[in-house]
Amino acid sequence: MDALHGFEVIRPATVEEALAARQAHPESRMIGGGTDILVNIRRGIETPPVLIDTNDLADLKSIDVRESGLVIGASVRLYEVAEHPEVSRLYPAVARAAGSIAGPTQRNMGTVGGNICLDTRCIYYNQSEWWREANDHCLKTELGEMCHVAPKSKGVCFATYSGDLAPAMLLFGGEIDLLGPDGARTVSMRDFFIGYSRQDGSTGDGIDYMAVRPGEFVLRIRAAAPGNLVSGYDKVRIRRSIEYPVAGCAAAVAREGDALTDLRIAITGTNPRPVFLEGAADLAGGALDDATVQGIDDLCKDQLMSMKTTFTPGHYRRRVATKMAIRLVRELFEGAAV
Repeated sequence: MDALHGFEVIRPATVEEALAARQAHPESRMIGGGTDILVNIRRGIETPPVLIDTNDLADLKSIDVRESGLVIGASVRLYEVAEHPEVSRLYPAVARAAGSIAGPTQRNMGTVGGNICLDTRCIYYNQSEWWREANDHCLKTELGEMCHVAPKSKGVCFATYSGDLAPAMLLFGGEIDLLGPDGARTVSMRDFFIGYSRQDGSTGDGIDYMAVRPGEFVLRIRAAAPGNLVSGYDKVRIRRSIEYPVAGCAAAVAREGDALTDLRIAITGTNPRPVFLEGAADLAGGALDDATVQGIDDLCKDQLMSMKTTFTPGHYRRRVATKMAIRLVRELFEGAAV
């Protein structure tokens, strides 16, 4: 890694001061734990002139479990989510996702907002500056002119999103509170993550993967009440203590007798966005049988990207995600009978 470039750090005491600093410095970046952005800076991937430290923003440090749902501030540490008793009881997928991120050191520093806004990556982008220069810069850097993952993609980037919290929150109709020059707004996570990487340019890609307006930053994330959903999270990675997921899976089921009455699945690590499997709910209504399992398999084949964005082949990553989703759904369904 290279030495850090020169930059200014602003430490606002209130959300209003943070917004003012963001407006005064349009090229600034927000920083909480710094476990993602500082690595990018050391690698020369990003060179923001100003960092706005969110650690003194008390309004963004609470976890609130209400009758209507869950609200988590953007500056809450990941370990706090993982160890919160009510989150663990009502939203086990969220707690387990937070507890699976990197290692204890990173979870003690990393924040909820940072994991939600985690940068997308691929094997050509997530490298040191000298490596990228020697292997020709990719489309996601300022000097690159094509996506090396898909050289014929006509300017579309396929870098992969690998945050763990987003798929877990998607199970419960996750939403994000944002604050910007035009005021506060709340957007659903399914609309927030726009990295579809379509050739027609109708949506975002691995570069433009979040629906954030200029000057906005994340305040909080929200989840609806779980009702009778039983949820969980699992993931596979090469080195357990530090790696981003080869694939991660969040799933939730509801059961009445022998019938699967609700099914929700979300995947991370395969696409430029967390993928909430469209059509999973249509598989519910009957027994969890071979037809249901085949249905999950078909949905994963249709919606999960098989591009080689990591050192593992894309088709392998998709197969891992599919098998993990099926296994997790079965475990949750069996557990819901207890």
